Amino acid sequence: MKAALPVTPDGRYFVVRGRLWRCSNPALTDEARNALVKQLMAARRAKGRAMKAEDAAAREGARQAVEEAKRALGERGPAWWMDGAADLNRMLVKNTVYAAWFERVSNESPA
Repeated sequence: MKAALPVTPDGRYFVVRGRLWRCSNPALTDEARNALVKQLMAARRAKGRAMKAEDAAAREGARQAVEEAKRALGERGPAWWMDGAADLNRMLVKNTVYAAWFERVSNESPA
């Protein structure tokens, strides 16, 4: 069974290979989030097909659809939180305010 990715205590990011990635906006309803995830997955599949077919125009359209879905989910674009905290998306966790938390979590995880 696959282990869950660590999520920061404030719920803003999850960590993959030491890098922070913004979580979806928790204010989205389950219905809205599910619809957007379906859109995102369809756009990713379309991008893969376009790349396999070496269709640059289709790839660009699909890439834009991925971007739009990720923005709608809150994973890109303006931060969904309103407290003025900086957006640390895609930063190495060791270079952020989450460094000590991640070190604790990493040490607690079974190897």
